[in-house]
Amino acid sequence: MRLSSIPSSATPPHHRSPIDASPTTVEDYIRACSATTDLTTISALSSATGGLLDDRVRCVAWPKLLGSDVLPTHSADPMLDWRFLPKHKDEDQVRLDVNRSFIYYPKNESAQQLDRRKGELSDVITEVLRRHPSLCYFQGFHDIVQVILLVLGKDLAVNAVSHLSLLRIRDFMLPSLSPSLAHLGLLPAILYSVDAKLCQHLSGTQPFFALAATLTLYAHEIEDYGAIARLFDFLLAEEAVVSVYVFAAIILSRRRELLEIPADEPEMLHFTLSKLPRPLDMEHMIAGAKALVLEHPPEQLPFRAWNKISAYSVLKTTRGLSKRQTLLQGEAFFAKQVTQLHRSELRQKLRLAVWQYRKPAGAVGLALLIGLVSIWIPKGGLEAAHFNILRKIWATIRLRGP
Repeated sequence: MRLSSIPSSATPPHHRSPIDASPTTVEDYIRACSATTDLTTISALSSATGGLLDDRVRCVAWPKLLGSDVLPTHSADPMLDWRFLPKHKDEDQVRLDVNRSFIYYPKNESAQQLDRRKGELSDVITEVLRRHPSLCYFQGFHDIVQVILLVLGKDLAVNAVSHLSLLRIRDFMLPSLSPSLAHLGLLPAILYSVDAKLCQHLSGTQPFFALAATLTLYAHEIEDYGAIARLFDFLLAEEAVVSVYVFAAIILSRRRELLEIPADEPEMLHFTLSKLPRPLDMEHMIAGAKALVLEHPPEQLPFRAWNKISAYSVLKTTRGLSKRQTLLQGEAFFAKQVTQLHRSELRQKLRLAVWQYRKPAGAVGLALLIGLVSIWIPKGGLEAAHFNILRKIWATIRLRGP
């Protein structure tokens, strides 16, 4: 059983789609999405005012947008019952979060019906994690999967969530939070491009206030089912970076309210920004985000913000993407990101060690550097990247030595 969503009468038909011969009814939308493999057409319908209208349309459109309408290719044998696969390390946390699910929707269901839904939610999340054991569960992932499950049903949800996890929100499922925080680093750059005064006013608070919303594709923050389903229409049709632009659009829409809060009260600013405005004008917010991306694309943001994003981040691997990506490609990107994270952690440890044991920046510092390198140097020898790291560490020794 699936939930009904935004009625087709909610938005005038002539506003629904920019494409020719725009569909005007749910049946028209279903036919339009079923008859094409052209993601441009489906994306146009999803992003247009009013979105996809109804869950019956989403059941056709969302799998195509996610690339999950094809036969799944799993790390584990897809013919093998997932229940026989090794247990994932995060399943205990999954169990705790599932018990806290379905708080705001669906409405008017019995305890028995909600228990059945929780069982399905647990199964979907657990199967995805067991088939892709490198993924790290994060609190709030169940909020996203809950929406997918209610729209698509259990049978379609597993493959859809697998594609979403590896190809759209992969950065959030790495063994470190730093790639997720890197997304938030784009916010000040977007704000500065549009409104330098507001950006300066908010400079006393870090953009961590946007973490819960962006990490869960807003599913943790939006309590209305029709509204979150509508937003998913838009987010699934767009590149991953658009989610950050959505939050920027929300901030800009609250300009007057935020400027009334003194800049020397960062705690109050953080508290205000961490709560989405109510009521939330969804169509206005979506239109604002679309305009921001067009006028201030990530490649043109100041402070070299885009350059600081990993080449393997979903922000870049979905940017300008014209072809579908596979789960195997997602796993390859994941592995490369993990390697980058390990190298970054190693650099930090080396710099910390150099700082803790620094001596006069001469023979002792050089001896320490050589000792560290003798442990760290790969069997295959040093590469250009390794020389760059060593050069920076040696600069640290010379500058910080007494």
